[in-house]
Amino acid sequence: MTNPLLPDWNTPFGLAPFDQVKDEDFAPAMDHALAAHNAEIDAIATNPEPATFANTVEALEAVGKALDKVLGVFFTVAGADSNPAREDLQRAFSPKLAAHFAEISGNKALFARVAAVWDQRDTLKLTDEQARVLMLTHRGFVRAGAALSGAQEARMKEIKGRLAVLGTEFTQNLLADEREWFMELSEDDLQGLPDFVIGAARAAGEEKGAAGPVVTLSRSLIVPFLQFSPRRDLREKAFRAWEARGANGGKTDNRGIAAETLSLREERAKLLGYENFSAFKLETEMAKTPQAVRDLLMQVWEPAKAQANADAAVLTQMMHADGVNGDLAPWDWRYYAEKRRAAEHDLDEAALKPYFQLDRMIEASFACANRLFGLEFKPLDVPLYHPDCRAWEVTRKGQHVAVFIGDYFARGSKRSGAWCSAMRAQAKFPQVQSPVVINVCNFAKSDPALLSYDDARTLFHEFGHALHQMLSNVTYESISGTSVARDFVELPSQLYEHWLEVPEVLGEFATHAKTGAPMPQEMLEKVLGAATFDMGFQTVEYVASALVDLAFHDGGAPADPMAKQAEVLAEIGMPDAIRMRHATPQFAHVFSGDGYSSGYYSYMWSEVMDADAFEAFEEAGGAFDADRAQALETHILSAGGSQDAAELYVAFRGRLPGVEALLKGRGLAA
Repeated sequence: MTNPLLPDWNTPFGLAPFDQVKDEDFAPAMDHALAAHNAEIDAIATNPEPATFANTVEALEAVGKALDKVLGVFFTVAGADSNPAREDLQRAFSPKLAAHFAEISGNKALFARVAAVWDQRDTLKLTDEQARVLMLTHRGFVRAGAALSGAQEARMKEIKGRLAVLGTEFTQNLLADEREWFMELSEDDLQGLPDFVIGAARAAGEEKGAAGPVVTLSRSLIVPFLQFSPRRDLREKAFRAWEARGANGGKTDNRGIAAETLSLREERAKLLGYENFSAFKLETEMAKTPQAVRDLLMQVWEPAKAQANADAAVLTQMMHADGVNGDLAPWDWRYYAEKRRAAEHDLDEAALKPYFQLDRMIEASFACANRLFGLEFKPLDVPLYHPDCRAWEVTRKGQHVAVFIGDYFARGSKRSGAWCSAMRAQAKFPQVQSPVVINVCNFAKSDPALLSYDDARTLFHEFGHALHQMLSNVTYESISGTSVARDFVELPSQLYEHWLEVPEVLGEFATHAKTGAPMPQEMLEKVLGAATFDMGFQTVEYVASALVDLAFHDGGAPADPMAKQAEVLAEIGMPDAIRMRHATPQFAHVFSGDGYSSGYYSYMWSEVMDADAFEAFEEAGGAFDADRAQALETHILSAGGSQDAAELYVAFRGRLPGVEALLKGRGLAA
């Protein structure tokens, strides 16, 4: 028990003792936790008493706590602060964990007990929440292959293990390509770049050990470089490197991994009796069918493409006026769009950015949560896994609610993107436990740290996920927080983005980094007026990715995913100067695991709801209407997966939404 990962943590709020954990602690702790979980599962499966909800389904909710602790710490640092030792461990752990959980889901004695409880469900007098947990548990076993036997059962275990390995390799290859490439900039190369980009490039150069400023493949640095650099040759070089991630040949190439992953997913679905992987995956989502997903995406695609093509014509004229002949290229779009935004909306990103200080935007996200839900945030001085991290205790009316951790800055050891995870989820069984929630972002580091408007939206988005975890109020961990349908999970996060656009929020928290002065009213109006600027581009790059993801899984697995990607883009008429937001070799949402596979559409599905949900506030008493806030917490944020997602939304809104509010919100309505 000298391993710091294993005993009860006698720390503030039971937080992981990050200052005591060493990389060499993970493997023995994992072995111990797996063995303990196996013993707990065996005790449930071999219980001589007749199967009941309490001694089978509820018992499953109570076990695996040691494993949860180890995995919570390990996957936090593996994603946000990786190193070669942690990458080796992740490669070793992935097949081991896949085999472990496949063994549980394939445990015939255990499944027989779950099935026995399921068969008695109408006579058990369960609460609604218990009935939901029973249904999800039984369905989870069936979908995992518990009803398979013989060669099919053995093959399912092989597939799961291989998919776990492939997902880890995909993620690590992408991280390696992002970490290893950078472009050094001379002082002349900095001409035309605003101070905040230059500062971020210098900080990135220091982090890389370069002699001067550099551009990296971190989105928070490369996107503003593409927006502002007048050097078309450098923009092209940087964009091509960004586009080539995961497709450079050699050991980090992800194209073969993508093909094998899709093939194995199809085989897995067919073993379970489904026509294809998309039919299997969408069965448990709000959308239910691939056709429902395609119908939604195409309703949005056509007006978005029309807007993007119109915008491309304007940007091409601007480029020609600059003396650059030929067609508008992907590395030109952001540069000329930024110039157009400055001209049409008189909005200069360089002048705007000092008003979006990271610390002030954190304060803004907290202040909105306070007004809506009564939450208060007090800084904590506790050991965390990286010096950049910070923590707060979250309370309401003096009562502890959660611990929130923020890890905001890009670094080479962190995978790209932004995410929210719970190191400990809320539950009341087998004992009360409060959540420990982390937001991880990749903002460019500078002093003071300044965000783009898009960065600020990302911060609010991830904090919306955090609220879903922190305000969860259910009995069982398996339905806690964000344990909901994939196409429902983005509703709270995307809905929370709307509060960044509330004028009084910007008026209070968008203050200048040097003078402290609030954003001038004229600039604030321009920011809000430009909220739908370039939305054709943004919608096209997203919807194209979602349609390719759907095509990969709705039918036979393509032998050559890159050829399939090209085929889909040609069919839908992808504008030449726009690329998918996530091309196949970089599509971690889809290929690092099953989470968003055949599910990347879910952001759009959720946006249909979030646009409609925010309209509910506007129709009531405004953005901070107390009754709507209470309804949002009661029916969505606190409910977790305790009911079907559609039922939860109808309970909040009174009806299901249509696509009209989304198109209006994106400025794409006719």
